[in-house]
Amino acid sequence: MGYRYDRFPHLDIDAGEVVCGYDAIIQVIRGAISHRPFVLAVETYPGVRDEEVVPELERLSADCFVNMRDLYLPDKDMSKRMAPWLTDDRVFGRMYYGTVEEFLVPQSVAVARAAVGACEGLSIVYGMGATLLCDFGCCVYLDLTRWEIQLRYRAGMANYNCSNHDEDILRKYKRGYFVEWRMADRIKRGLGRRIDFVVDTNRAHEPKMISGSQFFKAIETFATSPFRMVPYFDPGVWGGQWMREHCNLDPEPDNYAWAFDGVMEEDSIRARFGTVDVELPAIDVVLFAPKELLGERNHSRFGAEFPIRFDLLDTVGGQNLSLQVHPTTDYIRGHFGMAYTQDESYYLLDATDDACVYLGVRRGVRGEEMLAALWQAQETGEFDAERYVNRLPAKRHDHFSIPAGTVHCSGAGAMVLEVSATPYIFTFKLWDWGRLGLDGKPRPISIERGAQVIQWERDTDWVEANLVSRPQLLHDGDDYTEEATGLHELEFVETRRYTIRTFVELGMRGSFSICNLVDGVAAKVVSPTGAFEPLEVHHAETFVIPAAAGMVRIEPMEGEVMLLRAYVRGSQRPTGMAGPGHEASAGHTTKGSRQ
Repeated sequence: MGYRYDRFPHLDIDAGEVVCGYDAIIQVIRGAISHRPFVLAVETYPGVRDEEVVPELERLSADCFVNMRDLYLPDKDMSKRMAPWLTDDRVFGRMYYGTVEEFLVPQSVAVARAAVGACEGLSIVYGMGATLLCDFGCCVYLDLTRWEIQLRYRAGMANYNCSNHDEDILRKYKRGYFVEWRMADRIKRGLGRRIDFVVDTNRAHEPKMISGSQFFKAIETFATSPFRMVPYFDPGVWGGQWMREHCNLDPEPDNYAWAFDGVMEEDSIRARFGTVDVELPAIDVVLFAPKELLGERNHSRFGAEFPIRFDLLDTVGGQNLSLQVHPTTDYIRGHFGMAYTQDESYYLLDATDDACVYLGVRRGVRGEEMLAALWQAQETGEFDAERYVNRLPAKRHDHFSIPAGTVHCSGAGAMVLEVSATPYIFTFKLWDWGRLGLDGKPRPISIERGAQVIQWERDTDWVEANLVSRPQLLHDGDDYTEEATGLHELEFVETRRYTIRTFVELGMRGSFSICNLVDGVAAKVVSPTGAFEPLEVHHAETFVIPAAAGMVRIEPMEGEVMLLRAYVRGSQRPTGMAGPGHEASAGHTTKGSRQ
């Protein structure tokens, strides 16, 4: 098989050119300042390099310049106020549902507003929350992806208005994930069409600016057309070698453990204007076009949140993942403020002859005995996992369901496509095989939390009856075969596998789908009505079909292909019920021409 994995996918946006570089950007912004007095609001996502941007803005010679950082509580007071959401835990916090204003000093805000109000010339308000300070004549939004933010954390960047440059990366990430990004996303979404310009700040000293109309044209295109997100890859202590070859990766790292290819909250999208790519957070599509992307039923249930994610876990030539368990819905809501939990599954893209999956406790295992052994292992460095946990052989195209509360992990020799509900940092590690992380520190172990959520009744018999997939044949014709492969009835994700020989047509019926080409070289995703441009996908690539895309046709490009499709169970309209802009009577699957 030839490997054509595209690491930098894009969609073409027919909406003008990109303004590149600070010289050109400052010139365009200067032209937008049409009268005096004038307020320019430069809203920033936390992680933008202020030290790079502020000197460039000073070239506008503002009569009044307000840096929002000066209006926030001092570092220690800000951290103290965040404490209920950050908690003392190294990894886990509580989801913050408040606003930026709770961390601003009222007196400082009043002084800044008065200064802007009294200014008869140009006022610039800069930073996170700039658009909340006062009315503005022009809004410039400086955006960047969360993966880039994480790389900056690793390089020593502190959290917003904080001096924690040398703090543990996990604690920096926690502060971003639970608090900063939540506040920033509320500001971003609240701005809507009031955004005049958007600047891609992902590459140092290489900003790219588009107008608000170009930005929303891009959002509209991604929300109505099948698309891929830009994946990112990272090494890990257990990482393998499969992705290095199959995904055209840099040969320098020792391994690649996982890839986020299909995680809307953290991946990015590339919008190509002419010959220039503008990289934007994929979450922008969810924030600004949730109904078009998700469909009305999903939006009603989940709000502006993409509820399913795909990622890749590579242990081929690597090691076992940590033995782990995910919290139940009741636990995650009560302890972390999340609405739903991380139900998931493992789909085997590839496997060595001795590959395995650890899943559920063994028949007759007593919980207190296993927990005692796990605690003792923290001292001795030894734990007999196979005495307590089922070790199941795993082969290519097997699919294992893993509802929350089930002890599990992928063993060595497996290339896993993880199909999961979106919450993805809530992993309670029970045993990590005596390893240290790549940073030389012990990886976080959460036996105490895990003990509160493990479903001990999920033993050998229950696992074999409920979690080991036995594909159900739904259709077998000349053009394609369709099978149901999972997931367990406790999980809200439904999956279908299509072996496509000539073509298959899929009706979205008012709900999105997320798919991966789990076998074969390449396929083309087209609109039977020409509603969107064709999308070419390759082996192991993930792509999203928005609800608003309506009907799609998937055609193999070189021989037979196999596709795994996931969607929210019960989210599709019954056949024959049509919504605006959707197919009138498309079924779950429209049979090929010879049916």
